[in-house]
Amino acid sequence: MKNRGKIALTVGVLILVALFFALDLKQYLTLSYIKDQQDLFSQYYRNNPVTTIVAYMLIYVVMAALSLPGAALLTLLGGALFGVFAGTLIVSFASSLGATLAFLGARFLLQEWVQKNFAKHLVKINKGFEKEGALYLFTLRLIPAFPFFVVNLVMGLTRMKAFTFYWVSQVGMLAGTAVYVNAGTQLSQIESPKGLISPSLLASFAALGLFPIVTKKIVAHFKKGKLPNA
Repeated sequence: MKNRGKIALTVGVLILVALFFALDLKQYLTLSYIKDQQDLFSQYYRNNPVTTIVAYMLIYVVMAALSLPGAALLTLLGGALFGVFAGTLIVSFASSLGATLAFLGARFLLQEWVQKNFAKHLVKINKGFEKEGALYLFTLRLIPAFPFFVVNLVMGLTRMKAFTFYWVSQVGMLAGTAVYVNAGTQLSQIESPKGLISPSLLASFAALGLFPIVTKKIVAHFKKGKLPNA
């Protein structure tokens, strides 16, 4: 019965991904298209706010769950439509829900096989994630250099609890989400999404993510009566 479920999920995902590319839906997720249609989207949102928010969130969740390209552009559109505060809130929940669905999908399809066939190699990794998995995930979420969909899928192969994955992702992605949403409020002036994250901003996110891990290690040294080497 479980194998049937895996087969059905796999076929369903493959069909949806194939349709996305076969129907060339990615043409609607380009910066030029979104900028050209911004006024139309904004007008529709003013006339149908609830419908727009629900539709936007559903599209974002599906895109993230299927690991399809376009999350950055959807985030920019969220800023353009909803503003900084509402946009950050809407995108934050949509991206976290979509990420969690991708996480659960990878877990359902592959975790059992990975854990069974690589059990000896995964002992230390599983123990590490049981103790500090949330911190590692938090760090990965703060650094945009790590692909969003890769983190979702890889974490699904570990033994991290789904709720832990969800709330850490929600908190960890908040800063990056706010940056993109804020940039989206000036959508007409953006030439490329890649230019929104500078090396200095990446370094700041990395430092913020590594800080709790480094702090925990230092505290552990003091608790053991060991001082860091000078």
